[in-house]
Amino acid sequence: MEHLRQLLAEEGARTRLDRAALDLAAIQFPGLDATPSLDRLNELAAQLGDRLRNFNDGRDFVEKAQSFLFGEIGFHGNEADFFDPLNSCLNQVLERRTGIPISLAVMYMEIARRLHMPVFGIGLPRHFVLEYNDGNYAAYIDPFNGGRVISARECFTLAGASVADPALLGRVNHKQIVMRMLQNLDHAYARQRDFRRGVATLDLLIAGAPETGPWYKRRGLYSMEIDRFQAARRDLQKYLELEPEAADRDEILRQIEKLDRSPHTPGNGNGWVH
Repeated sequence: MEHLRQLLAEEGARTRLDRAALDLAAIQFPGLDATPSLDRLNELAAQLGDRLRNFNDGRDFVEKAQSFLFGEIGFHGNEADFFDPLNSCLNQVLERRTGIPISLAVMYMEIARRLHMPVFGIGLPRHFVLEYNDGNYAAYIDPFNGGRVISARECFTLAGASVADPALLGRVNHKQIVMRMLQNLDHAYARQRDFRRGVATLDLLIAGAPETGPWYKRRGLYSMEIDRFQAARRDLQKYLELEPEAADRDEILRQIEKLDRSPHTPGNGNGWVH
């Protein structure tokens, strides 16, 4: 988790996105060896580079990337099982050739980086797209739908925006990308009721944004499901500290009271050590 933790802890940390994404995949695959995935990205980049006429021709790069990665190799969006946690794991995206918008975008960005091509992530609400922009040629790219070039208007439609808002097309940095990937993974584990991996995912989300109250509540509720009562109580209290006017304050206080009465929690009798 070295690259991932460094990226989350330091704003502007110069950490490689591919390595951070593979660290993230280690939540699902403990002890994951990143080398085969990094080698595969190198191989794909070399094969795409061999197909380019001119490394200064942005249009040619975008067209060749689409035909090679999404046509010849067959990368595609996983519409059949969008919420599968494997869609957020870069090693599995490379192996299965399918994923969700952001994980396919990471794959594309890292191949482009190896070829010194200027490709950036655009974190639209509800979708994730890419921007190629070398100062002479610019295009938006939808990696979930075949790597096709799309217009700014289509980006706004994908975002569910009723009016054109240029702010939606702002580029996101590596930390923002990884935080979004972690949130996707958290939602996937919640759907599967995989609370242990959910806790591990929330540990990282909280490391990246320690003042986000709802994540403490979520981790606290997960911890209750796996009998980590002391950790649950600590997180629920932190949630109320950060969100003193929370609409569910009374319900959370009742949960804390139940934890205080639990015979499975450490403390004096049925209480807690404060």
